[in-house]
Amino acid sequence: MSETVSRGREAGQQAEVPAVAEARGPRGPRRWAALGIMAVVAAGAVAAWRIGVFSPAASSGPGGQGAPAPATAAVTRQDIAATTPLTATLGYAGFYPVTGRGGGTLTWLPSAGQVIRQGHALYKTGNGSPVVLLYGGVPAWRPLGEGVTGEDVSQLNHDLVALRDADSANISALGWDYFSWQTAAGVAKLQLALGVSSPSGSLPLGSVVFEPEAIRVAQVTGSLGSSASGPVLAATSDRHVVMVPLDVSQQSEVQAGDKVTVTLPDGTTTPGAVSSVGTVATTSGSGGNTTTTIPVQVTLTDPQAAGILDQAPVTVNITTASSPGPVLVVPVTALVAQSTGRYVVEVVGPGNTRLWVPVRPGIFDDASGLVQVTGALTPGQRVVVAPS
Repeated sequence: MSETVSRGREAGQQAEVPAVAEARGPRGPRRWAALGIMAVVAAGAVAAWRIGVFSPAASSGPGGQGAPAPATAAVTRQDIAATTPLTATLGYAGFYPVTGRGGGTLTWLPSAGQVIRQGHALYKTGNGSPVVLLYGGVPAWRPLGEGVTGEDVSQLNHDLVALRDADSANISALGWDYFSWQTAAGVAKLQLALGVSSPSGSLPLGSVVFEPEAIRVAQVTGSLGSSASGPVLAATSDRHVVMVPLDVSQQSEVQAGDKVTVTLPDGTTTPGAVSSVGTVATTSGSGGNTTTTIPVQVTLTDPQAAGILDQAPVTVNITTASSPGPVLVVPVTALVAQSTGRYVVEVVGPGNTRLWVPVRPGIFDDASGLVQVTGALTPGQRVVVAPS
Protein backbone atom coordinates (compact mmCIF):
# COMPACT_ATOMS: atom_id res chain seq x y z
CA MET A 1 0.00 0.00 0.00
CA SER A 2 1.12 3.59 -0.59
CA GLU A 3 -0.81 5.05 2.32
CA THR A 4 1.39 6.37 5.13
CA VAL A 5 0.69 7.67 8.59
CA SER A 6 2.87 10.36 10.14
CA ARG A 7 4.19 9.98 13.63
CA GLY A 8 5.10 13.45 14.86
CA ARG A 9 7.35 14.78 17.54
CA GLU A 10 7.07 17.79 19.88
CA ALA A 11 9.29 19.85 17.57
CA GLY A 12 7.09 19.05 14.59
CA GLN A 13 9.37 16.54 12.87
CA GLN A 14 7.66 13.47 11.44
CA ALA A 15 8.51 9.89 10.53
CA GLU A 16 6.34 8.00 8.05
CA VAL A 17 4.71 4.74 9.17
CA PRO A 18 3.67 2.57 6.18
CA ALA A 19 0.44 0.63 6.57
CA VAL A 20 2.18 -2.59 5.46
CA ALA A 21 5.43 -3.65 7.13
CA GLU A 22 8.52 -4.54 5.10
CA ALA A 23 9.33 -7.44 7.42
CA ARG A 24 8.98 -10.86 5.94
CA GLY A 25 8.43 -14.17 7.74
CA PRO A 26 10.26 -17.35 6.93
CA ARG A 27 7.67 -18.29 4.31
CA GLY A 28 7.08 -15.12 2.31
CA PRO A 29 5.25 -11.82 2.90
CA ARG A 30 3.50 -11.68 6.29
CA ARG A 31 0.22 -10.49 4.86
CA TRP A 32 -1.78 -11.31 8.01
CA ALA A 33 0.47 -9.75 10.58
CA ALA A 34 1.50 -6.80 8.44
CA LEU A 35 -1.97 -5.43 7.82
CA GLY A 36 -3.25 -5.75 11.37
CA ILE A 37 -0.04 -5.06 13.26
CA MET A 38 1.14 -2.05 11.30
CA ALA A 39 -2.34 -0.59 11.57
CA VAL A 40 -1.87 -0.86 15.33
CA VAL A 41 1.56 0.77 15.01
CA ALA A 42 0.13 3.60 12.99
CA ALA A 43 -2.84 4.12 15.28
CA GLY A 44 -0.64 4.06 18.36
CA ALA A 45 1.82 6.44 16.76
CA VAL A 46 -0.85 8.96 15.87
CA ALA A 47 -2.29 8.80 19.37
CA ALA A 48 1.15 9.32 20.86
CA TRP A 49 1.90 12.23 18.53
CA ARG A 50 -1.37 13.94 19.42
CA ILE A 51 -0.65 13.95 23.12
CA GLY A 52 3.00 14.95 22.58
CA VAL A 53 4.85 12.14 24.31
CA PHE A 54 7.76 12.00 21.85
CA SER A 55 10.85 14.22 21.68
CA PRO A 56 12.17 15.52 18.32
CA ALA A 57 13.72 12.85 16.10
CA ALA A 58 16.97 14.75 15.96
CA SER A 59 17.34 15.10 19.72
CA SER A 60 18.85 12.67 22.22
CA GLY A 61 19.18 14.71 25.35
CA PRO A 62 17.23 15.31 28.55
CA GLY A 63 13.50 15.85 28.21
CA GLY A 64 12.09 19.27 28.81
CA GLN A 65 11.88 20.28 32.46
CA GLY A 66 8.50 19.35 33.83
CA ALA A 67 7.59 17.35 30.68
CA PRO A 68 5.53 14.27 31.46
CA ALA A 69 7.38 10.97 31.25
CA PRO A 70 6.49 8.95 28.14
CA ALA A 71 4.85 5.54 28.27
CA THR A 72 7.60 2.93 28.11
CA ALA A 73 8.09 -0.83 28.13
CA ALA A 74 11.12 -2.99 28.83
CA VAL A 75 13.21 -4.69 26.18
CA THR A 76 13.11 -8.42 26.96
CA ARG A 77 14.80 -11.57 25.71
CA GLN A 78 12.37 -14.45 25.21
CA ASP A 79 10.98 -17.02 22.80
CA ILE A 80 8.45 -15.65 20.35
CA ALA A 81 6.09 -17.17 17.82
CA ALA A 82 3.81 -15.74 15.17
CA THR A 83 0.27 -17.05 15.62
CA THR A 84 -2.89 -16.23 13.74
CA PRO A 85 -6.41 -17.03 15.05
CA LEU A 86 -8.81 -18.55 12.52
CA THR A 87 -12.49 -19.46 12.87
CA ALA A 88 -13.08 -23.18 12.30
CA THR A 89 -15.51 -26.05 12.88
CA LEU A 90 -14.86 -29.18 14.93
CA GLY A 91 -16.49 -32.32 13.58
CA TYR A 92 -15.71 -35.86 12.46
CA ALA A 93 -13.73 -36.93 9.41
CA GLY A 94 -15.27 -38.79 6.51
CA PHE A 95 -18.81 -39.56 5.45
CA TYR A 96 -20.05 -43.12 5.05
CA PRO A 97 -23.66 -43.71 3.98
CA VAL A 98 -24.82 -47.24 4.84
CA THR A 99 -27.27 -48.66 2.33
CA GLY A 100 -29.04 -51.98 2.79
CA ARG A 101 -28.49 -54.40 -0.10
CA GLY A 102 -30.52 -57.37 1.16
CA GLY A 103 -34.18 -57.94 1.78
CA GLY A 104 -36.08 -58.30 5.01
CA THR A 105 -37.34 -55.91 7.64
CA LEU A 106 -35.29 -53.74 9.99
CA THR A 107 -35.67 -55.08 13.53
CA TRP A 108 -32.71 -53.42 15.34
CA LEU A 109 -30.86 -50.16 14.70
CA PRO A 110 -27.99 -48.44 16.56
CA SER A 111 -28.32 -45.04 18.22
CA ALA A 112 -26.95 -41.78 16.83
CA GLY A 113 -23.46 -41.19 18.21
CA GLN A 114 -22.71 -44.90 18.61
CA VAL A 115 -19.30 -46.07 17.35
CA ILE A 116 -19.25 -49.43 15.58
CA ARG A 117 -16.03 -51.32 14.83
CA GLN A 118 -15.25 -54.26 12.58
CA GLY A 119 -16.82 -57.54 13.54
CA HIS A 120 -19.85 -55.88 15.14
CA ALA A 121 -23.41 -55.61 13.87
CA LEU A 122 -24.44 -52.41 12.11
CA TYR A 123 -28.12 -53.32 12.20
CA LYS A 124 -30.31 -56.44 12.23
CA THR A 125 -33.12 -57.75 10.09
CA GLY A 126 -35.87 -60.30 10.48
CA ASN A 127 -35.35 -62.64 13.43
CA GLY A 128 -32.13 -60.92 14.56
CA SER A 129 -29.99 -61.59 11.46
CA PRO A 130 -26.98 -59.25 11.81
CA VAL A 131 -25.45 -57.13 9.08
CA VAL A 132 -21.79 -56.98 10.08
CA LEU A 133 -19.23 -54.20 9.58
CA LEU A 134 -15.86 -55.23 8.12
CA TYR A 135 -12.99 -53.03 6.96
CA GLY A 136 -12.13 -52.56 3.30
CA GLY A 137 -12.17 -50.17 0.39
CA VAL A 138 -14.10 -52.42 -1.99
CA PRO A 139 -17.87 -52.29 -1.31
CA ALA A 140 -19.89 -55.48 -0.97
CA TRP A 141 -21.34 -56.13 -4.40
CA ARG A 142 -21.96 -59.88 -4.58
CA PRO A 143 -22.50 -62.96 -2.42
CA LEU A 144 -19.26 -64.44 -1.04
CA GLY A 145 -18.77 -68.17 -0.74
CA GLU A 146 -16.26 -70.94 -1.38
CA GLY A 147 -14.44 -70.77 -4.71
CA VAL A 148 -14.89 -66.99 -5.21
CA THR A 149 -11.76 -64.90 -5.84
CA GLY A 150 -11.10 -61.14 -5.91
CA GLU A 151 -10.13 -58.06 -3.96
CA ASP A 152 -13.31 -58.23 -1.87
CA VAL A 153 -12.31 -61.74 -0.77
CA SER A 154 -8.79 -60.54 0.06
CA GLN A 155 -10.09 -57.82 2.38
CA LEU A 156 -12.49 -60.34 3.95
CA ASN A 157 -9.60 -62.72 4.67
CA HIS A 158 -7.51 -59.94 6.21
CA ASP A 159 -10.46 -58.96 8.43
CA LEU A 160 -10.95 -62.55 9.59
CA VAL A 161 -7.27 -62.74 10.56
CA ALA A 162 -7.46 -59.36 12.34
CA LEU A 163 -10.49 -60.62 14.29
CA ARG A 164 -8.65 -63.89 15.09
CA ASP A 165 -11.34 -65.88 13.37
CA ALA A 166 -8.78 -67.28 10.90
CA ASP A 167 -5.08 -68.11 10.89
CA SER A 168 -2.81 -65.97 8.72
CA ALA A 169 -0.52 -68.82 7.66
CA ASN A 170 -3.40 -71.06 6.61
CA ILE A 171 -5.14 -68.28 4.67
CA SER A 172 -1.88 -67.26 2.98
CA ALA A 173 -1.11 -70.83 1.94
CA LEU A 174 -4.40 -71.05 0.06
CA GLY A 175 -4.32 -67.48 -1.28
CA TRP A 176 -5.45 -64.21 0.25
CA ASP A 177 -7.83 -63.48 -2.61
CA TYR A 178 -9.40 -66.96 -2.57
CA PHE A 179 -12.49 -67.91 -0.55
CA SER A 180 -11.20 -71.23 0.73
CA TRP A 181 -12.49 -73.68 3.29
CA GLN A 182 -10.34 -71.78 5.79
CA THR A 183 -12.23 -68.59 4.89
CA ALA A 184 -15.55 -70.40 5.30
CA ALA A 185 -14.51 -71.64 8.73
CA GLY A 186 -13.54 -68.11 9.73
CA VAL A 187 -16.86 -66.69 8.52
CA ALA A 188 -18.76 -69.37 10.46
CA LYS A 189 -16.80 -68.48 13.60
CA LEU A 190 -17.65 -64.78 13.10
CA GLN A 191 -21.32 -65.56 12.54
CA LEU A 192 -21.44 -67.64 15.70
CA ALA A 193 -19.94 -64.73 17.70
CA LEU A 194 -22.67 -62.45 16.27
CA GLY A 195 -25.39 -64.75 17.56
CA VAL A 196 -26.26 -66.58 14.35
CA SER A 197 -27.66 -69.92 15.53
CA SER A 198 -26.87 -71.83 12.34
CA PRO A 199 -23.76 -70.27 10.78
CA SER A 200 -23.47 -70.97 7.06
CA GLY A 201 -19.84 -69.99 6.49
CA SER A 202 -20.89 -67.87 3.52
CA LEU A 203 -22.00 -64.25 3.17
CA PRO A 204 -25.15 -63.49 1.17
CA LEU A 205 -25.33 -60.06 -0.48
CA GLY A 206 -26.49 -57.57 2.15
CA SER A 207 -25.11 -59.48 5.15
CA VAL A 208 -21.85 -57.51 5.30
CA VAL A 209 -20.88 -53.85 4.83
CA PHE A 210 -17.28 -52.89 4.02
CA GLU A 211 -16.08 -49.46 5.15
CA PRO A 212 -12.48 -48.16 5.39
CA GLU A 213 -12.59 -47.79 9.20
CA ALA A 214 -14.72 -47.76 12.31
CA ILE A 215 -17.81 -45.62 11.89
CA ARG A 216 -19.76 -43.29 14.14
CA VAL A 217 -23.51 -43.17 13.53
CA ALA A 218 -24.37 -39.57 12.68
CA GLN A 219 -28.00 -40.19 11.75
CA VAL A 220 -30.34 -43.17 11.62
CA THR A 221 -32.14 -42.85 8.30
CA GLY A 222 -33.98 -46.19 8.39
CA SER A 223 -36.80 -47.02 10.79
CA LEU A 224 -37.79 -50.18 12.61
CA GLY A 225 -40.33 -52.19 10.65
CA SER A 226 -39.33 -50.68 7.31
CA SER A 227 -37.53 -52.41 4.47
CA ALA A 228 -33.83 -53.18 4.89
CA SER A 229 -33.24 -52.21 1.26
CA GLY A 230 -32.14 -48.61 0.85
CA PRO A 231 -30.57 -45.97 3.15
CA VAL A 232 -30.18 -47.21 6.71
CA LEU A 233 -27.51 -45.08 8.38
CA ALA A 234 -25.49 -41.92 7.74
CA ALA A 235 -22.10 -42.27 9.40
CA THR A 236 -18.72 -40.64 9.80
CA SER A 237 -15.41 -41.90 11.13
CA ASP A 238 -14.84 -41.76 14.90
CA ARG A 239 -11.90 -39.36 14.42
CA HIS A 240 -12.32 -35.72 15.35
CA VAL A 241 -11.10 -33.22 12.78
CA VAL A 242 -11.12 -29.43 12.60
CA MET A 243 -11.93 -27.79 9.27
CA VAL A 244 -10.67 -24.27 8.57
CA PRO A 245 -12.01 -22.28 5.58
CA LEU A 246 -8.75 -20.45 4.85
CA ASP A 247 -8.76 -17.32 2.71
CA VAL A 248 -6.76 -18.03 -0.45
CA SER A 249 -4.60 -14.95 0.19
CA GLN A 250 -3.28 -16.69 3.31
CA GLN A 251 -2.47 -20.01 1.64
CA SER A 252 1.30 -19.43 1.57
CA GLU A 253 1.30 -18.90 5.34
CA VAL A 254 0.04 -22.40 6.20
CA GLN A 255 1.71 -25.74 5.53
CA ALA A 256 0.98 -29.33 6.48
CA GLY A 257 2.74 -30.08 9.75
CA ASP A 258 2.33 -26.59 11.23
CA LYS A 259 1.63 -26.76 14.96
CA VAL A 260 -1.61 -25.23 16.22
CA THR A 261 -3.65 -24.82 19.35
CA VAL A 262 -7.41 -25.21 19.22
CA THR A 263 -9.67 -23.24 21.56
CA LEU A 264 -12.76 -25.33 22.32
CA PRO A 265 -16.23 -23.89 23.06
CA ASP A 266 -15.65 -24.15 26.83
CA GLY A 267 -12.52 -21.99 26.56
CA THR A 268 -9.98 -24.79 27.05
CA THR A 269 -7.18 -25.28 24.53
CA THR A 270 -5.70 -28.43 23.07
CA PRO A 271 -2.75 -28.91 20.68
CA GLY A 272 -2.96 -30.14 17.12
CA ALA A 273 -1.29 -29.94 13.72
CA VAL A 274 -2.27 -29.06 10.16
CA SER A 275 -2.77 -32.39 8.41
CA SER A 276 -3.67 -31.11 4.94
CA VAL A 277 -4.02 -27.91 2.95
CA GLY A 278 -6.51 -28.05 0.10
CA THR A 279 -5.84 -26.79 -3.41
CA VAL A 280 -9.40 -26.42 -4.72
CA ALA A 281 -10.87 -23.02 -3.91
CA THR A 282 -14.53 -22.34 -3.16
CA THR A 283 -16.18 -18.95 -3.62
CA SER A 284 -19.18 -17.93 -1.54
CA GLY A 285 -21.20 -14.77 -1.00
CA SER A 286 -21.82 -12.02 -3.51
CA GLY A 287 -20.81 -8.46 -4.19
CA GLY A 288 -18.61 -6.98 -1.50
CA ASN A 289 -19.15 -10.04 0.72
CA THR A 290 -17.54 -12.50 -1.68
CA THR A 291 -14.92 -14.77 -0.10
CA THR A 292 -12.72 -17.41 -1.71
CA THR A 293 -11.36 -20.09 0.58
CA ILE A 294 -9.52 -23.40 0.54
CA PRO A 295 -10.11 -26.20 3.08
CA VAL A 296 -7.46 -26.74 5.73
CA GLN A 297 -7.73 -29.80 7.96
CA VAL A 298 -6.36 -29.90 11.50
CA THR A 299 -5.89 -33.09 13.54
CA LEU A 300 -5.98 -32.98 17.33
CA THR A 301 -2.96 -34.37 19.18
CA ASP A 302 -5.32 -35.76 21.83
CA PRO A 303 -8.49 -36.91 20.04
CA GLN A 304 -10.26 -37.39 23.39
CA ALA A 305 -9.89 -33.71 24.30
CA ALA A 306 -12.96 -32.75 22.27
CA GLY A 307 -15.24 -35.32 23.90
CA ILE A 308 -18.29 -35.95 21.71
CA LEU A 309 -18.58 -32.45 20.24
CA ASP A 310 -19.78 -32.34 16.65
CA GLN A 311 -20.11 -29.35 14.33
CA ALA A 312 -18.91 -27.08 17.14
CA PRO A 313 -17.37 -23.63 16.46
CA VAL A 314 -13.73 -23.42 17.56
CA THR A 315 -10.75 -21.12 17.08
CA VAL A 316 -7.53 -22.44 15.57
CA ASN A 317 -4.33 -20.55 16.40
CA ILE A 318 -1.79 -21.45 13.72
CA THR A 319 1.90 -20.91 14.45
CA THR A 320 3.41 -19.61 11.21
CA ALA A 321 6.90 -18.83 12.55
CA SER A 322 8.87 -19.26 15.77
CA SER A 323 12.26 -18.21 17.07
CA PRO A 324 14.94 -20.92 17.50
CA GLY A 325 15.57 -19.60 21.03
CA PRO A 326 15.26 -16.45 23.16
CA VAL A 327 15.51 -13.24 21.11
CA LEU A 328 15.20 -9.50 21.78
CA VAL A 329 11.54 -8.51 21.95
CA VAL A 330 9.71 -5.17 22.21
CA PRO A 331 6.04 -4.17 21.94
CA VAL A 332 4.90 -3.60 18.37
CA THR A 333 3.91 -0.01 19.21
CA ALA A 334 7.57 0.77 20.00
CA LEU A 335 8.43 0.50 16.29
CA VAL A 336 8.73 3.74 14.33
CA ALA A 337 8.83 3.31 10.54
CA GLN A 338 10.99 5.75 8.61
CA SER A 339 10.40 7.01 5.09
CA THR A 340 13.37 4.88 3.99
CA GLY A 341 11.47 1.77 4.94
CA ARG A 342 13.65 1.09 7.96
CA TYR A 343 12.66 1.09 11.62
CA VAL A 344 13.86 2.65 14.87
CA VAL A 345 12.87 2.53 18.52
CA GLU A 346 13.27 5.36 21.03
CA VAL A 347 15.26 4.33 24.09
CA VAL A 348 14.73 6.29 27.32
CA GLY A 349 17.81 6.69 29.50
CA PRO A 350 18.62 8.36 32.85
CA GLY A 351 17.10 11.80 33.30
CA ASN A 352 14.57 11.11 30.56
CA THR A 353 17.24 11.25 27.85
CA ARG A 354 16.15 9.86 24.48
CA LEU A 355 18.10 7.94 21.87
CA TRP A 356 16.99 6.58 18.52
CA VAL A 357 18.22 3.04 17.88
CA PRO A 358 17.85 1.40 14.43
CA VAL A 359 16.28 -2.07 14.54
CA ARG A 360 15.23 -4.74 12.10
CA PRO A 361 11.84 -6.40 12.86
CA GLY A 362 11.55 -10.16 12.75
CA ILE A 363 8.68 -12.32 13.97
CA PHE A 364 5.43 -10.58 14.91
CA ASP A 365 3.26 -12.19 17.61
CA ASP A 366 -0.26 -10.99 16.87
CA ALA A 367 -1.67 -12.45 20.07
CA SER A 368 0.69 -10.71 22.50
CA GLY A 369 1.45 -7.58 20.48
CA LEU A 370 5.21 -8.25 20.57
CA VAL A 371 7.83 -8.21 17.83
CA GLN A 372 11.32 -9.64 17.55
CA VAL A 373 13.97 -6.99 16.85
CA THR A 374 17.64 -7.05 15.95
CA GLY A 375 19.71 -4.01 16.94
CA ALA A 376 21.92 -2.42 19.58
CA LEU A 377 19.55 -3.05 22.46
CA THR A 378 19.96 -4.90 25.75
CA PRO A 379 17.32 -6.53 27.96
CA GLY A 380 16.01 -4.14 30.60
CA GLN A 381 16.28 -0.97 28.54
CA ARG A 382 13.09 1.07 28.31
CA VAL A 383 11.60 1.99 24.95
CA VAL A 384 8.84 4.49 24.24
CA VAL A 385 5.50 2.92 23.32
CA ALA A 386 2.08 4.27 22.45
CA PRO A 387 0.15 4.88 25.69
CA SER A 388 -2.61 2.38 26.41
